[in-house]
Order: sequence, then structure tokens, then C-alpha cells
Amino acid sequence: MAEALALTVPKPIDDLAHDLLRLACDRDLKLATAESCTGGLLASLLTDIPGCSHAFERGFVVYTDAAKHELLGVRQSILEIEGAVSEAAALALAQGALDRSQADVVAAITGFTDAGPSPEEEAGLVHFASARRGSGPRHRRMRFGDIGRARVRQAALETALRMMREDILAI
Repeated sequence: MAEALALTVPKPIDDLAHDLLRLACDRDLKLATAESCTGGLLASLLTDIPGCSHAFERGFVVYTDAAKHELLGVRQSILEIEGAVSEAAALALAQGALDRSQADVVAAITGFTDAGPSPEEEAGLVHFASARRGSGPRHRRMRFGDIGRARVRQAALETALRMMREDILAI
């Protein structure tokens, strides 16, 4: 079985998603995501909760550099010099999702869920950015370690949900 399909969402993450959607609904805000290493899991989680899933406006799954550039306008120079897994890329993903959606709050996730072929591909290194209308994006870097693809993705979901919640509370 594919590892991602074996992912079960722990109750604290599910509760956090419910809380985020309730806050968005209460404030009539729309949400969007820009995801690379999570492959759309955040968008899936936010659309899987009945009652408030209408607060989710859209999601971008941009796994390749070409998709990041074409769909969200991440500059080639960022991808070539900083890399797709970097602060600059995460910030550009968040801004691109905000610019290309009707969302009020967005989250972007890019990282390495497991070790790659080069030493620069640190297992569990994930860059996050969130942005809200009227405010620039903010960044967070997490080093979850070599804990396995599914567990890195779970940790990434929790971090992104917390960042979006913080942005909603700041509005």
C-alpha cells in the first residue's frame, strides 16, 4: 500500500483542522494551500470536514519545480539558486497562492520527507510559509528528522494548520 494512503490523522491534528475551519467560517474567511511534499494532504484534510469545508477555496499541488514556477509564479532564480526546499521558495509559494486565489489566508509547504540522493536533501527538513491578505508572508523552518515519510507529513500538517490559525487570529 502507498504510505500516504496509510496515513491516519491523529485526533489533535483533526481537532486543529476543525478549529481552523470553524474560525474561518465564523469570520467569513477563505483558505487556500500550496503544497509540495505533502502532496495535497492539507487540502484533503480541510475538505474532509463537514459543515465548514466551504471555507476552503482552493489548493495547489506543486510537486515539481516546473509546477511551482508555472502555477504559482515562483521565480526560476529562486528554484535554481535557493532550491525548491528553502525559505525563499516557501515564501514565494505562499505569495503565489494568495495572488492566484480568492483566499484570505494561505499556507505553503515544501520539504524533504525522506533523505534524497544528495547530502543537501536532509530528511525531515520542511519550510512553511503562511500569508494573509494585507500582510506579507511569514516563514517557519522545521527539522523533523528522519522519522519516515508519513510522520513528516503529519507533522507538516500540524505546523501548517497552526500557522494558518495564527494568521486568522491576527485578522
